[in-house]
Amino acid sequence: MVKRFSRLFVVFHILSDIVTAAAAFLLAYLIRFQTGLIETPKGTPPLEQYLTVLPFVALMVPVAFHLQRLYRLRRGRSRMDDFFAVLVGSLLTVLLALVGTLYVQTYHLSDARKALGYLEVSQWVWVLFLGLNVLFAFASREFVRAQLRRRWRKGIGLRRVLIVGASDLGRMVADRILQHGELGFRLIGFVDDRATTSDTIGYRGLPILGALNETTDICTREHIDEIYVALPLDEHVKMLGVVEMASRECIEIHVVPDLLQFIALRARLEDLDGMPIISINDMPLRGFNSLLKRAVDVALSLGVIVGGAVPALLVALVIKRSSPGPVFYTQERMGLDGKSFTVWKFRSMPIDAEEVTGPTWARDDDPRATVVGRWLRKTDMDELPQFWNVLKGDMSIVGPRPERPFFVEQFKHQISQYMLRHKVKAGITGWAQVNGWRGNTSLEKRIEFDLYYIENWSISLDFKIMWLTVMRGIHRAAH
Repeated sequence: MVKRFSRLFVVFHILSDIVTAAAAFLLAYLIRFQTGLIETPKGTPPLEQYLTVLPFVALMVPVAFHLQRLYRLRRGRSRMDDFFAVLVGSLLTVLLALVGTLYVQTYHLSDARKALGYLEVSQWVWVLFLGLNVLFAFASREFVRAQLRRRWRKGIGLRRVLIVGASDLGRMVADRILQHGELGFRLIGFVDDRATTSDTIGYRGLPILGALNETTDICTREHIDEIYVALPLDEHVKMLGVVEMASRECIEIHVVPDLLQFIALRARLEDLDGMPIISINDMPLRGFNSLLKRAVDVALSLGVIVGGAVPALLVALVIKRSSPGPVFYTQERMGLDGKSFTVWKFRSMPIDAEEVTGPTWARDDDPRATVVGRWLRKTDMDELPQFWNVLKGDMSIVGPRPERPFFVEQFKHQISQYMLRHKVKAGITGWAQVNGWRGNTSLEKRIEFDLYYIENWSISLDFKIMWLTVMRGIHRAAH
């Protein structure tokens, strides 16, 4: 049911995105050439010229949105997540369309059509299309979100679900179902052999309706449509009776493997010559995604290095005049796949700061920091040289903050799944940092947010984190 619903959901959004993209492109043409709001010194090109490009542009939208993972059902997806994904997807659409039309114009058109600019599209049309497509695509998602909520609130088409097993695994399944109201499920409760007559409320207000041997009667009484079996490994033998009963009663049944305690990142089902294999801790940053992230890193780090050259020079002069020692501070950090690299920062402490204290976690109110160093840390200007690390490929702009090997050796034995954060490049900023988990704060929460970032990575999430970093930096500097 989940898979079928997801496919219908995806098909609907793909068709909607194609239609809204076509409408945005045509409306952009009309605004540019038919309203008189923008001058047309070269005259008005025929509509047929733009109708030739339109199918290509409309089909590029779902491709770009797929790369932004807009068609993946995801827990806790917010309006801001949707907006940034639509924005980046629309930007990518324009880029792909520009490259595609340029390629066809250069290599596949006759000289006569080249001279007429047969596939040329006005820059104003691209700008207008970008804004309109973001507006239309985001509005369509908001409309669907509102309609689904209204439908489920009325109880229309809801599927009644029973969970077999009220242990941690069963509760995890209940959380997922409750968090995905758009699936149209109504969670009725649990069955569990450990239930007693006093167990009326199992979890989050959901009742334990009885023991496993009462499942048939409970399904009949409660008109159950689907069953999720979430039993611990030592109780899997009991699953056979439930499966047999469900097949007799025409109830859909889903089995949740008791491996979730070992899965910190996304798991993927693979095929080994017909044998299903579960790959644990899979991650999205592979292949084209890693190339795309690297391209963004290179472009933005070059821009920051060139654009920030003068401020960086002024900061270097102030550091040099304020205290003896080098301008830059280098330190060994651990990055991708547990490999060490040298991170660069503007020096914010005296050169002998750690001779007495030894390695310690940095704090904004670190008493060892110089006067200039405290200001650098408050404004995060001390991190500016790390864009050189990004350009070299040691780091990314967004990712888990790199830690010193001295601390990594301690934490990897103290905190479960700590080393999974090294499955991606370390970053100048990250999801944990923009959510307040930076510096000397809860390490467990930082790991939780780092793993969320790795599992849910997308270019739009990276841009969202960059935007929040800038906003929080301005707020910190003002206070």
